[in-house]
Amino acid sequence: MMAAEQNVSGTLDRRDVVGRILERRGDALVVTGLGSSCYDAGVHDHPNTFYLWGAMGAAAMMGLGLALAQPARRVVVITGDGEMLMGLGSLATIGAQKPENLAIVVIDNELYAETGMQATHTARGVDLAVMAKGAGFTLAETVRSEHDLERAIAALYETRGTVFLDVKVTSQRYPMSIRLRDGAHIKNRFRENLLGQAAFD
Repeated sequence: MMAAEQNVSGTLDRRDVVGRILERRGDALVVTGLGSSCYDAGVHDHPNTFYLWGAMGAAAMMGLGLALAQPARRVVVITGDGEMLMGLGSLATIGAQKPENLAIVVIDNELYAETGMQATHTARGVDLAVMAKGAGFTLAETVRSEHDLERAIAALYETRGTVFLDVKVTSQRYPMSIRLRDGAHIKNRFRENLLGQAAFD
């Protein structure tokens, strides 16, 4: 059996899911994990998106820092299951800090897409939403259907507190391309758009 065939639980299309999340973002600040999350969000590029190209496992903690620094803004982290599994300790830290404006969305294809489509632990029964719930997230659930997705996206932006969505997607792959790959430029663009030119003075 090929690695890509091991994913049997996902039915949603990841690029469609990310697009539908981002079309409702308003002034939300978005952090993406490495790899596919960057590519998918890049289709809807926005200066309020911080593409975290490297530092596997750091996306949720980057989101926590932003949420604490910008309590009046919704912060949405969009990442993959492999990246989230690398940073599971962040769920406990977020649960302890209890920001009221942070949402974590895991685009879960149960595969390490960037390194050869090997199965992740979520393909073997590891439940990320249960872990987030145990860490004290206000809302934590697994999204498997179109009906669940619509409700979950609304909750993502409307729930006061911490939100965790594990969205089960297919193993469909898309071209790995994005215009922005320069880390310094991404950082400066995000900071200037958020804080204004004064951030550089």
